[in-house]
Amino acid sequence: MIEQTLDRARAGDGEAFRELTEPYRRELQLHCYRILGSVQDAEDMVQETLLAAWRGLGGFQERASVRAWLYRIATNRCLNALRDTGRRPQPREPARPPRDVPEPTRRSEPAWFEPYPDALLEDLPDTTPGPEARYETREALALSFMAGLQRLPPRQRAVLVLRDVLGFRTAEVADLLDSSGVSVNSALQRARTALDDQRPARDRDRAPLPRSPRERRLVGRFVEALENSDIDGLVALLTEDAWLTMPPEPLEYQGHTAIAGFYPTLPWWGGRALRHVPTRANGQPAFGSYLRDPHSPIAHAYGLLVLTLEGDRISAVTRFGDSSLLPLFGLPRTLHDQGMPFR
Repeated sequence: MIEQTLDRARAGDGEAFRELTEPYRRELQLHCYRILGSVQDAEDMVQETLLAAWRGLGGFQERASVRAWLYRIATNRCLNALRDTGRRPQPREPARPPRDVPEPTRRSEPAWFEPYPDALLEDLPDTTPGPEARYETREALALSFMAGLQRLPPRQRAVLVLRDVLGFRTAEVADLLDSSGVSVNSALQRARTALDDQRPARDRDRAPLPRSPRERRLVGRFVEALENSDIDGLVALLTEDAWLTMPPEPLEYQGHTAIAGFYPTLPWWGGRALRHVPTRANGQPAFGSYLRDPHSPIAHAYGLLVLTLEGDRISAVTRFGDSSLLPLFGLPRTLHDQGMPFR
C-alpha cells in the first residue's frame, strides 16, 4: 500500500503525498519545537520540511522509512535555521523591572524558549519511542527539560533529542546528520553531561495526575493566594527549594525567603488587580495572566504562568512575560472584567 501511495506521489499526486506525510506532521512539529524552542518557528519549519520533501520526492531512495526521511529533512532545516541568526529575533537585553527587585538567588544565562500548548498534543500519534530513548514523552516536554535543551549547542541539542527522546540508534542519527557514529556519541555524552548539570533532580511521578481534583485544588489555592496578594499562603504551597524564573530574564529566585521577598516588590501586588484563566502548557498546569485596567472594566494580557508540581507542592513557577503567546493557547488579549469567572 505504501509503495503504491509513494508511486502516486512521485507522479505528482498531492493527495497521495499528504497520505504519506500527514501522520507525522504533529510529531515533526514537536520535534522542531524541542530544537528551536518556538511554537511558530516549529510550524514554519514543518511547512519548509514538507515543501522540501515534495520537491525531493524523486530522490527518496527508500533506504529508510518515510518517517526517518522526514526527520532528516526537519532536523537539518532546524539546524540551518539556528545557524542563520536572521531567522529568529535574538532575545532583547532584559528590561529593568519598573521597581527595584531583590537580589536574585542567581543570575543564569538567558534561555530563549516558549511554552508549548497542550492542545497541540491532542492529535499526536501514540508512538512508542525507540529502544535507545532515555526520557518519557512527558518528561521530554517539561519546562525544565526545554530550558536545559536551549542552553546546549544546536548540534548537541539535535543529537540528544534524536537519541534520548525519540530513541533513534546511533547509526540512524549519524545518517540523519551526515555524520559518524563516533561524532554522534561524543556530542551525545557532552549534551547529557551539560543537561544533567542544568536540570534539578525531581520526582515528577509524585505530581498529581493532569486535570485531577488533586491538581485542581493545588493550583487553585496558588492562584487564589497570588490574586489576593497572600504571600504567606503562596509560599506555603511551594517546596522548600522551589524556583521562580521568568525566561529569558536571567533573574532566578529559589526558596521561600527569596520568593517571598520578590513578589511584594511588583507594582500590582496588594491591589487585587491580577486575574488568571486556566490552560495547559508542556504537560503542566498553566494560566493566562491578566492585569485589570484601573480606569475601565477591562483586563489586559500580562503573560503566561506555568506551574511545575511535585507531590502536593509546587516546585517551580515559570512566568513568560510575552503576552503575544496567549492566542497560541486560545486565550484573548483582553477580558471584560465584569463578573467573569476567572477560574
